[in-house]
Amino acid sequence: MSADDKKASGSPPRVLLYTDGACSGNPGPGGWAYILRHPASGKEREASGGEELTTNNRMELRAVIEGLSAIKRPSVVELYSDSKYVLQGLKEWMAGWKAKGWRTADKKPVKNVELWMQLDELMKAHTVSFHWIPGHTGHPENERCDRMAVMEIEKIRARQGRAGRGAWAE
Repeated sequence: MSADDKKASGSPPRVLLYTDGACSGNPGPGGWAYILRHPASGKEREASGGEELTTNNRMELRAVIEGLSAIKRPSVVELYSDSKYVLQGLKEWMAGWKAKGWRTADKKPVKNVELWMQLDELMKAHTVSFHWIPGHTGHPENERCDRMAVMEIEKIRARQGRAGRGAWAE
């Protein structure tokens, strides 16, 4: 079936989403990254970003949020992550949290609730399957995402270092 036939049939495109987050200190400067791949066309897109004071879990969540946000139409998404926190949250915990008013089983507020709520909204547009990748085991896309996330941390540190040197130079 050609791409035109698939568009005519209305079947959603299949997209691979690889994500990773990193943090130096927890909390500390952090980075997130994703790779989106459309296997039918071979097209690929990647992006990364960071925050000056964050946690590893927040960066893992942000990577998925940013990746899903970059998909502009309903798709069949295969999400690959080394974060059991993110994958278990999406597959197992989120439905219960929502049913309990975004509270955990022990009635405490869900940590990072604003990010989980964003993910909940983004997930509604897609059919998502979840795939766990052990981190730092040579998986090419996971390693690439990790390098991009760590580069974001290095950029933050460089900016912080310049600001600090400037203040002491006077």
